[in-house]
Amino acid sequence: MAVKAKSKKGSKAVKTQKFTIDCSEPVEDDIFDIASFEKFLHDKIKIKGKTGVLGDDVSIVREGSFINVTAKITFSKRYLKYLTKKFLKKKTLRDWLHVVATSPTGYELKYF
Repeated sequence: MAVKAKSKKGSKAVKTQKFTIDCSEPVEDDIFDIASFEKFLHDKIKIKGKTGVLGDDVSIVREGSFINVTAKITFSKRYLKYLTKKFLKKKTLRDWLHVVATSPTGYELKYF
């Protein structure tokens, strides 16, 4: 006898994910411009294959030396690390800074 698995059809509950990037060390030393980093994230995050179209799905907020990213869709923390490293390379800061996970939902920029 074969047992058939029932497929679950219907809407899944929307789970909001919140991620933080702590940029306090390089911002205090005036080597990192957090406003340009926030704009870079706005321009480069892809939603459904399109960049720059965040809509209501993803919001990016700067609070002091922190960047908070809130996503109402499936969003990868690793993608934020990738974009952060890309920004550091663009600004030639990759030789002095690296991105370290500090919690399951956060990253921090630290010196080597």
